[in-house]
Amino acid sequence: MNKFAKHLMATFFCIAIALSFTYILSQEIIEYKNYSMILIACLVIFFIQWIVFIPSYFFHTEKFFDITGGITYILTVVLIVYLKLLQENFDIQYKDIVILFMVIIWAMRLSLFLFFRVLHVGHDSRFTEIKKSFSNFLMVWTIQALWIYITLLTTLTCIASGNVSQIDIFMIIGSIVWVFGFFIEIISDQQKNNFKAMKINTGQFISSGLWSVSRHPNYVGEIILWVGITIIALPALSGLQYISLVSPIFVYILLSRVSGVNLLEVQAEERWGMDIKYQEYKKQTPVLFPSIIQLIKFFK
Repeated sequence: MNKFAKHLMATFFCIAIALSFTYILSQEIIEYKNYSMILIACLVIFFIQWIVFIPSYFFHTEKFFDITGGITYILTVVLIVYLKLLQENFDIQYKDIVILFMVIIWAMRLSLFLFFRVLHVGHDSRFTEIKKSFSNFLMVWTIQALWIYITLLTTLTCIASGNVSQIDIFMIIGSIVWVFGFFIEIISDQQKNNFKAMKINTGQFISSGLWSVSRHPNYVGEIILWVGITIIALPALSGLQYISLVSPIFVYILLSRVSGVNLLEVQAEERWGMDIKYQEYKKQTPVLFPSIIQLIKFFK
């Protein structure tokens, strides 16, 4: 099987996965003009990625990839909340508003951070070869659509469930967890930015701050904040809606096993594989979550 066929197969596989979740979750979800709001969200997410893919491929640029992802998160959640507002029999819950702002704040911060980083560097090394191939580039944009959709499943299901929910212990604990994860992500990104900004660190790897207890603390923060949102949403779910709890599991697997960590670890090995200090850092520092002993040493 040639690469073109493999890319198309992967693209259709992503679509099939999204539609499968949509079909299952649409059974107990609020409808807008006889269309499940989960289905509407799914279509919006995929269409946005495909629309932006066209000019991105034409100009062979990856600069709009991350910012499009962030905008999609925001537009999708805002749309679902708005459609719920239009329903006469369903009221907006406190949890809907809390989760809405959490997604907006996170998506806006991260997408702008990544967008300006690409503008500053001039390119994203992940896309050097990918953007030259129509099928490969389309596959990557479709994967991003699936990533966004499944990541938002718990959020979307909570908002569109129609179940009444109050301010409870789940919202309080979930909010604390989200804030904790959000600040870990922000601090990690800022520490790495500050490290790279110093000329003396050119070509070096970061091993200070949060990066001394985790090789990818920014991803740790992202995983934690989505767990926080899941905790908030939990009481609003029922029946088949619990399937949407795949969201935080998906985020963890994707960041730790598929994208994110794997790609960065390969790049790091290519750059510093022969560096004794890096190998020592690699042995002493976990890929993601640090041990309790490491945390105790860090906070001493």
